[in-house]
Amino acid sequence: MIILFGKILRVRTAHKCRAYPTPEQVAVLNRTFGCVRVVWNRTLAARHARWHAEHKSTSYAETDRALTEAKKLLELAFLNKVSSVPLQQTLRHQHTAMTAFFQKRARYPRYKSRHGRQSASYTRSAFRMRDGQLSLGKTPGVLAFAWSWPDIDVTQVDPTTVTVSRDPDGRWFVTFAVDVEAPAALESTGDVVGVDLGLIDFAVLSTGERIAHPKHMERRERRLKRYQRMMARKEKGSANRAKAKRKVARAHSRVRDARRDFLHKASTDLVRRFDAVAVEDLAVANMVRNRSLAKAISRTGWAQFRSMLTYKAHRDGRTIALVDRWYPSSKTCSVCGNLLAKLSLGTRHWACPGCGTRHDRDVNAARNIMLAAGLVESRNACGADVRRDGQPFALSALNQEIQPARVGNPGT
Repeated sequence: MIILFGKILRVRTAHKCRAYPTPEQVAVLNRTFGCVRVVWNRTLAARHARWHAEHKSTSYAETDRALTEAKKLLELAFLNKVSSVPLQQTLRHQHTAMTAFFQKRARYPRYKSRHGRQSASYTRSAFRMRDGQLSLGKTPGVLAFAWSWPDIDVTQVDPTTVTVSRDPDGRWFVTFAVDVEAPAALESTGDVVGVDLGLIDFAVLSTGERIAHPKHMERRERRLKRYQRMMARKEKGSANRAKAKRKVARAHSRVRDARRDFLHKASTDLVRRFDAVAVEDLAVANMVRNRSLAKAISRTGWAQFRSMLTYKAHRDGRTIALVDRWYPSSKTCSVCGNLLAKLSLGTRHWACPGCGTRHDRDVNAARNIMLAAGLVESRNACGADVRRDGQPFALSALNQEIQPARVGNPGT
């Protein structure tokens, strides 16, 4: 992203397409994936050993020199048979991952396995894109792919990076990273909304609208279990087990693709309809520790949905506000501000003991989220514990004057 005087001039976007390599290209790419895994795992092991032995971190330059020396070893001579650029990119990706770990923005990098998704990244020195045809370094022929954007001329695409990947279900993809002009901001609609995410309904809006939960996994779970039983009966290491494993992976891919499509459509709709969107800053990683709800929470895609909302709001000139996860949105009356002492999860409707207003639990929570974010004028629109566009909270809720908790039994 290029920013000048606070204005975004250019942004980096990606186009992911299905790829159809020939058998010769498959052999070269699989060999490249194996070399990428070797470089990643050896480098990560060396970092780990040095840190525990000397308490010293390893720089990218040191890993680069180590890779050069490793290529001279007889047992690693196969590293010279593939393009060197994906191997260099692997070192850069690991350096970025380690930096994020030490900054406490991500977990510790893990070793790569041959059984998961495989990928290799090529920079401009290792690929050629001419007239919509892609050629990769040390890979024979032109890599065929299906372009899925009819409004974009593929012959005019000038990617900065090309990433080739293979999913566990056997599908191949190629991703083009392209720097483009920043899109114009959407026209103002004058509307704002608060969003309460849930398990019964995927999302409830402060306007009263409900986005039904698609339940992609529930609809495909029976077939997935059958495929898993079939795979379990196959002999390990056999060709039939490999085929059964691809069926299981494909079933998971269908669920993942359907969920991603739903999340894209829901987030795009909100960004286009509203100038500002307020959501809770949920800690999904902590919520899944609840053994009773972990399975249901993991299937919703809340974290991915919030990520989509955030980048689309920045791209289209909208405002995204994150309300503190500890804000009692469900048990606070959105009319008078009365705070209940207790509200069970099974209570879906309740009557406010202060003003008598009868609330739908989820709609009331969505309205409180919108009010707490300060998107509208209200009795409690203080903007407490709200982050906008990555900025720190406006003011801690501990310093706000809040309504005292009153013991009351909500209606059922």
